[in-house]
Amino acid sequence: MIKKLLPLSLLAGLILAGGVAAANQMSGHAGQHATEAAIGSNHTDVVKHKSCQQCGMDREKFAYSRILITYADGSSVGVCSIHCAVAELKAGKGRAVKAFEVADMNTRKLMDVEKATWVIGGSSKGVMTRTPKWAFAQKDDAAAFIKKNGGNMAVYKEALALAEKD
Repeated sequence: MIKKLLPLSLLAGLILAGGVAAANQMSGHAGQHATEAAIGSNHTDVVKHKSCQQCGMDREKFAYSRILITYADGSSVGVCSIHCAVAELKAGKGRAVKAFEVADMNTRKLMDVEKATWVIGGSSKGVMTRTPKWAFAQKDDAAAFIKKNGGNMAVYKEALALAEKD
């Protein structure tokens, strides 16, 4: 089956005019990619660091487990998981870290790794690890996750220690 494609200028006009759904429906797969490119990520760190510095994975796809490390010199590195964060910290040994932020599993918003409630283990497959490690901004969200998927609540230092062993 041959799909009819809209001219790029018309497609761009529809997207800018808020006709994203119409553009996707009318132009098929090509419209979807144009729309994604026009909209981009909702996360400014993902716009700057699209793929994991350590393994190359798509940080938007793994927005729920991503980490942003900001060094004292102002440079930053985006990774997909706490596993890759450990690798980055080892590679940058001796560099002073200014901020270390992890995404909340539910909202995908970044927060300080030490303020997060971590869940270790459970049935939900982890990112770059056999032992999953998830961060939550709210302790109640972590408890709800555990009720559904299993695992145990932890603090950042416990999650980091396990990630260092991975």
